[in-house]
Amino acid sequence: MDDTGQSPPPGCPAHGLAPGGRRRLYGPEADADLAGLYEKLRAEHGQVAPVLIHNDVPMWVVLGHSENLHMTSTPSTFNRDARTWSAVLDGTAGPTHPLAPVFSWQPICSFAEGAEHQRLRGAVTGAMSTIDHRGVRRYINRYSQRLVNDICQEGRADLVSQFAEQLPMAVMCEILGMPEEYNERMVQAARDMIKGTETAIASNEYVMGAMMHLVARRRARPEEDFTSALISHESRLTDDEVAQHLRLVLIAAYEATANLIANVLRMVLTDPRFRAQLSGGQMTVPEAVEQTLWDEPPFTAMVGYFAKQDTELGGQHIRAGDGLILGIAPGNVDPAVRPDLGANMQGNRSHLAFSGGPHECPGQDIGRAIADTGVDALLMRLPDVQLAVDEDDLTWRSSILSRHLVELPVTFAPKPPQDVMTRPSIGKAQSARADWQVSSSAPADVPRQEQPAAPAPLPPQAATPAPEPEPAPQVPAPRGAWARLVRWWRGY
Repeated sequence: MDDTGQSPPPGCPAHGLAPGGRRRLYGPEADADLAGLYEKLRAEHGQVAPVLIHNDVPMWVVLGHSENLHMTSTPSTFNRDARTWSAVLDGTAGPTHPLAPVFSWQPICSFAEGAEHQRLRGAVTGAMSTIDHRGVRRYINRYSQRLVNDICQEGRADLVSQFAEQLPMAVMCEILGMPEEYNERMVQAARDMIKGTETAIASNEYVMGAMMHLVARRRARPEEDFTSALISHESRLTDDEVAQHLRLVLIAAYEATANLIANVLRMVLTDPRFRAQLSGGQMTVPEAVEQTLWDEPPFTAMVGYFAKQDTELGGQHIRAGDGLILGIAPGNVDPAVRPDLGANMQGNRSHLAFSGGPHECPGQDIGRAIADTGVDALLMRLPDVQLAVDEDDLTWRSSILSRHLVELPVTFAPKPPQDVMTRPSIGKAQSARADWQVSSSAPADVPRQEQPAAPAPLPPQAATPAPEPEPAPQVPAPRGAWARLVRWWRGY
């Protein structure tokens, strides 16, 4: 990639360019409006554009929808093994690079190809098939109720820090079998390690330390959780491979779902048409989530893919060893597939939010379930929730990889807390449900044996002893259109 050229003088329209004429995907211009920067790049270069990431390391960002799908679906030309990246080979993207936790090769399926990819991914998907998805949905609903109980009497809350950031981590820690590790430090470390900050490497070490301790515990004492299933899979993963995959599942599911919940709630609160459709029964919560995956994908990009040979993509000559960025957000608004960004995308799942090809996210249905069930539970408990500030006052924190709301302050009529059952366990599924869909009706609760007691992730709520079988939480009966939505959603 040619980096020759001179920097434009101050006052020139191109003053935001780095030496060599490349635009940076970090720094003031990117922080102010990364989406706008992508459109500048599309206008200047087409569907594939030369850019710089942290430390001015050159890469290509893929902006076109079809170009992204071609890249992710052609492992013979593009792989995810950063050890073949020229910037790693010459040391410019070494282990101390701010994005090293994201692109550095690790013994996980995301970076493997061929038979090794099949072995590692088979272990992950095999372990996921043991998850009791109905039990997960019950747990999501109950933990959502606990989080709402913490805020309902106040009449105001920040739905980012008090709901969207908390629910996914609590659920994922439970699924992995480490509920005692759910705390604010884990939440913040999970967000920090993918931002390219000075503390990203330390945050990654904290998360990996927790994963290694979990693997050691489950090697010694298996239980009915995802970690134990991953350890016992016929692929016979090493401890390091298990820990690395646990980190991958935790971070990918957490960051994506936290952003997704916040974005869905923001759209409900700020777009009158969106809320009217939802409350009027014209749009279900899963459909609202899917629309958000088009408009505000939880991950805006992924670093990276690497060219195995000289090739062309989007009219650009890509050399062997070049690095490429999967442009999820710009690909989702590619004029070639979305000439009208205001058009309704209900029923269309061809967005790039979960990548594509052999490395498409294997846990996307769990993320959808957390968002679907959590948003539904919150809106049912707080049907009069309103934004407490002007929409223009909302702020985002952006990085190359993601864009998330800093705060979502809301007000609502204070309400008394509801009784919440004791923390449910998520056991092993009796049989795999390959056809499970997050929009399926929630089943009636079935009594199940509790796991050994573990520290509760939140202060205990006042509750009465749970009779057998477990009753559903007492939710005030909704009226009108909301009643129709609830009957459809819960299969009444």
